[in-house]
Amino acid sequence: MKAAVIESVGKAVVMEVPDPTPGPRDVVVEVAACGLCGTDLHILQGEFAPTLPIVPGHEFAGTVVGVGAQVTELSLGDRVAVDPSLYCHECRYCRTGHNNLCERWAAIGVTTAGGAAQYAVAPVANCVRLPEHIRTQDAALVEPLSCAVRGYDVLQSRLGAHVLIYGSGTMGLMMLELAKRTGAASVDVVDINAQRLSTAQLLGVSGSATNADELDRPQGWDLVVDATGNAAAIQDGLDRVAKAGTFLQFGVADYATRVTIDPYRIYNQEITITGSMAVLHSFERAAELFAAGVLDPEIFISDRLPLENYPQALEQFASGVGRKIVVVP
Repeated sequence: MKAAVIESVGKAVVMEVPDPTPGPRDVVVEVAACGLCGTDLHILQGEFAPTLPIVPGHEFAGTVVGVGAQVTELSLGDRVAVDPSLYCHECRYCRTGHNNLCERWAAIGVTTAGGAAQYAVAPVANCVRLPEHIRTQDAALVEPLSCAVRGYDVLQSRLGAHVLIYGSGTMGLMMLELAKRTGAASVDVVDINAQRLSTAQLLGVSGSATNADELDRPQGWDLVVDATGNAAAIQDGLDRVAKAGTFLQFGVADYATRVTIDPYRIYNQEITITGSMAVLHSFERAAELFAAGVLDPEIFISDRLPLENYPQALEQFASGVGRKIVVVP
């Protein structure tokens, strides 16, 4: 089969690899579409400690074309979205419900072969069957949406909150859509990318700007979400949190990224700084929200490129052109 392969740091190619075979509780999925993500760029840069070469792709959906000997929950022809998370279920963090912090954390498309290929293997427990009205290609959006749902679980958002989001790429836009549906009094977005900011405006925002100084909220925001991973945005966002407010580090920063915090202000104003890591008990809920129309795939997916163009798709994604880019085998 054809698959995208990150062969070494900085090098991605498309090549023939052996067809996957399922274990007893696995299924083989014929991939309909696979989304690109910032995590893929980190893997390309040699971060996240992947063992290279690796077939990337942790955001994918497709049709079941093979089942393991012990699989009874799914049948050939079922269309599914796949949760890439792989946990040990044995370590302290798994036993206390923090599986996303598993000491032996792994993921399809990060530590094992993923969905940037014609076929991919997944545990049957990681597959969510799609309703008839959902296009299989569009369901590649379920995984990033599940990360956004996890982010809102961490925020424990209250009704009437004023929200500021840095970044209007895919994840920032998803956080925007969830903020609008969780009772926010206002949702503002900051981005230096005018094209992406226009998409946020299309979806509906209270305010949008290239700099938060342009927004009229001198007292700050109750919830500030960084969806960029950019040091300058993070630093600015930390300074915009209102008293008793919360800052969520949602974007994935490079390992070397550093910012400065003001410990006295955090103490004196009871500011919470927290993070959200990947998926946790949120994939099924994301699939339900997606089926209910919380996202418009035609707005969120800007490019649908053939799998053969995976290296070029990575370059486009890294340049900040477009929104969600998916490859189609």
